[in-house]
Amino acid sequence: MEKEADYLFEISWEICNKVGGIYTVVKSKAAEIMEYYKENYFAIGPFFPEKVAGEFQEKVPPDKLAKAFEKLQKQGIKCHYGGWLIKGEPNTILVDFSGFTSKKDEIKTSLWQNFKIDSLNTQYFDFDEPVIWSYAVGKLLEEIKNVFNDKKIVAQFHEWLAGAGLLYLKQNNVKVATVFTTHATILGRTMSFANEELYEIFDKINPEKKAYEYGIQAKYLTEKQSALNADVFTTVSEITAIEAEHLLGKKPDVLLPNGLDLKKFPTFEEASIKHRLYRERIKEFLMYYFFPYYSFDLDNTLLYFLCGRYEFRAKGIDIFIKALAKLNEKLKKEESNKTIVAFFWVPGNIRAIKTGLLENKTFFEDITDAIDDDIGEIKNRIIYSIVSKKSITEKNIFDEDFLHENKKKVLKLMKKGDPELTTHDLQDEKNDSIIKSLNEAGLLNKKEDRVKVVFYPIYLTGADQLLDLGYYECMQGSHLGVFPSYYEPWGYTPLEAAALGVSSVTSDLAGFGRYVNEKSVQTKNPGIFVLKRLGKKDDEVVNELTNAFYYFSNLSKQERIKNKMEAQRLASLADWEVLIKNYIQAHNLAIKRLG
Repeated sequence: MEKEADYLFEISWEICNKVGGIYTVVKSKAAEIMEYYKENYFAIGPFFPEKVAGEFQEKVPPDKLAKAFEKLQKQGIKCHYGGWLIKGEPNTILVDFSGFTSKKDEIKTSLWQNFKIDSLNTQYFDFDEPVIWSYAVGKLLEEIKNVFNDKKIVAQFHEWLAGAGLLYLKQNNVKVATVFTTHATILGRTMSFANEELYEIFDKINPEKKAYEYGIQAKYLTEKQSALNADVFTTVSEITAIEAEHLLGKKPDVLLPNGLDLKKFPTFEEASIKHRLYRERIKEFLMYYFFPYYSFDLDNTLLYFLCGRYEFRAKGIDIFIKALAKLNEKLKKEESNKTIVAFFWVPGNIRAIKTGLLENKTFFEDITDAIDDDIGEIKNRIIYSIVSKKSITEKNIFDEDFLHENKKKVLKLMKKGDPELTTHDLQDEKNDSIIKSLNEAGLLNKKEDRVKVVFYPIYLTGADQLLDLGYYECMQGSHLGVFPSYYEPWGYTPLEAAALGVSSVTSDLAGFGRYVNEKSVQTKNPGIFVLKRLGKKDDEVVNELTNAFYYFSNLSKQERIKNKMEAQRLASLADWEVLIKNYIQAHNLAIKRLG
């Protein structure tokens, strides 16, 4: 596909400003979009001095841009030109709007008069700040169009935060083709987080009235007007397209699914090596987390996990817990010898690592250090026993002092009671939704439980004094990622898991889940299990997820490998090399409609 535009300007509040998922979207596809636009691609974001270090390298702007920047500086808008320090190092303009804030009331008045956007009594950092910035971006694009008057320019605006810039161009009839992308409607997200049955009441509500009820009318109206006034309106998935049509009153023209740069992810062989390495690290953690109380067969243990923001219903954490509880009862009833350890890698409000867990870790490390100190001698004795055809026993491998000392260390490690449900003391553990639900579901880490749980309420940085593994490393060490979302416009985590060679569960209320359904059939070894949630009651969803858990727990090692391979194959269908064409299609349509 050939591009029609000469220049592309991509505008997002998250360029050189990591806030959420849009940062990942724009960053990961930059190199692919530059294959089309080369040096004529520009990213535009806000300038925050404390955030640009390591993200942005300032340079002297080209003469034509310098002239535009000079005009804007007289209005209090200062533009910084340079390169975003990511793959491809795209041309980047960061707009410092701090000297333009005096125009706040004038901007909001203009938005009311021209587009009926009601922004009275909005908070500065919440609404006013991005609106002032994006309005300044609109002025910047107007000056750029004046400089490149004979060139075809397309500008793509992400989310309502950039919407005022698009509306400025339309209000002033600036001949720049516009694409507006909503990644999740502000009203849909707000309603789902308030535990409303979003998909069941689409047709029964007045969206604008609902936005006023939640006090988000300014954001909602900016988003709606941006969608209605853009030359091309886009969103990231089929499920969000349905949402946008109902809540914004406009059906998206083009879908722009989110991708990954899969060249950055391991091959299947590399993923297999890393799985074994990180699985052993997780097993060490399990030994000092559970084994002071009781032990189980780690070689017959599967690791399930859920990770993401603490959005209890939206991310399907409630469904995850209920399905684990049913799985636990099923496995206990049949006296299964399998153990499932379910991790909740969900950041919460913490105080510190639980003292008892740190104590367990210290005693465990004391035992492993003693083994490390004597490992050479122990190895020699094992070899001698094998070669001399003597039976390998405790006494001819370890000397008496070693056994005596380690017996004392093991006794120190042993504890009464049951393992904790969480690794950290929480600010309000009694009222924490995950802890409360685990207790209600009877997931209490009893010895007889076949499903064990670990709520790990911190970001996986790779240096947390416990697992000491990063986000991707924890994924790679596990067997099954579980993301049964109720509200998920796209859903990067199951895609990332698949790209890492890890099987996962998503849902048909997630954009990625619907994309998988469109591209594949749920076979015996689907790689990515797509849970049916649309139009289903929670009990039905829990039963289906329980069955998926049980099915996966009974797969042979070879069948799990087949699932991993299929997961990686499906991930390859969401490579930016494939999906970038949708962006070019949207840009070309915008150029055509501008005329």
